[in-house]
Amino acid sequence: MTGGVALYSDQKPDYDQLIEQHATLVKRIGHHLKGRLPASVQVDDLIQSGMIGLMEAARKYEPSKGASFETYAGIRIRGAMLDEIRKGDWAPRSVHRNSRRIAEAIRFVEGQTGCDAKDSDVAQALDMSLEQYHHQLQDGMGSRLFSFEELLSQQGEREGGIAGGTDSPLAGLQSEHFKQHLARAIKGLPDREQLVLALYYDEELNLKEIGAVLEVSESRVSQIHSQAAHRLRARLSEWVEKQS
Repeated sequence: MTGGVALYSDQKPDYDQLIEQHATLVKRIGHHLKGRLPASVQVDDLIQSGMIGLMEAARKYEPSKGASFETYAGIRIRGAMLDEIRKGDWAPRSVHRNSRRIAEAIRFVEGQTGCDAKDSDVAQALDMSLEQYHHQLQDGMGSRLFSFEELLSQQGEREGGIAGGTDSPLAGLQSEHFKQHLARAIKGLPDREQLVLALYYDEELNLKEIGAVLEVSESRVSQIHSQAAHRLRARLSEWVEKQS
């Protein structure tokens, strides 16, 4: 029971009550996400889009399905914020182009060797110095810090096109299959990349705190995170292409 609203009751809670009681959740998520994004992203814009997500959650919430409203709304709020960020994507086209090239190079190297692609191998495949490669990783991380989370949201967009809506049984099946493939891909990452993702997404440490744990610089953590996202994109690309 939260503020008189039964979160697990079969009776649907009052819409206005849900909005009023969970407005602080929107602010909390907005400020947390802002700490992971470039300065060009305004927290007020995140909160505004998050409120739209909260209102949508309040309209669609079904207590009988078992999830608490806060859990359900948190997913909707975060999704609405990420949608807003993608609409106003601040990354130059060159960053997107370089990101695709890095993922393709990783896919090529790992296809040739059957092993995890090392930084030096990827740099060589891209015909650039190791320093240039690390610089491109840094650029990609700075503009798309949420790239790992985007893997899930982008797959959701594909499901809508395949199944005619994310509430359809086929969409749910596609989502579950994708998550299984993603989980296996994460477990197959090099140990250090797995650790960075776990500390960043599960433990919610920032880059500076992760650097202290690993005893490396904040910029190096940024590079490791970016490489993990590119490696995941490379390894999942073949599966995603088959679903298109």
